[in-house]
Amino acid sequence: MPKGLLLVMIEVEPEHEADFNRWYNEEHVPERLSVPGFLNARRFVAIEGEPKYLALYDLESPEVLETEAYTKLLAGTPWTNATKKHWIRSVRNVYREIPTTP
Repeated sequence: MPKGLLLVMIEVEPEHEADFNRWYNEEHVPERLSVPGFLNARRFVAIEGEPKYLALYDLESPEVLETEAYTKLLAGTPWTNATKKHWIRSVRNVYREIPTTP
């Protein structure tokens, strides 16, 4: 089965960036990586352009996002729900890898 990619971009209110980054690193990423099929996570901050924050998650397949292990996380923890109140904008895209031939 082809690999998948989850791309998330978030713009957060500037006065809440420190808490956002702490939440992302201490709770959100470990929570996602505990789900079977999440292979890794990488975070980026924009040098130019918006949204300011980008996270990429390599998946065994896009179907990982349909598993019970993942969907049970969607309700969010109290910290997640408090943090989301300070998001200005977010983009979430799911991709399936296109195999290339030599």
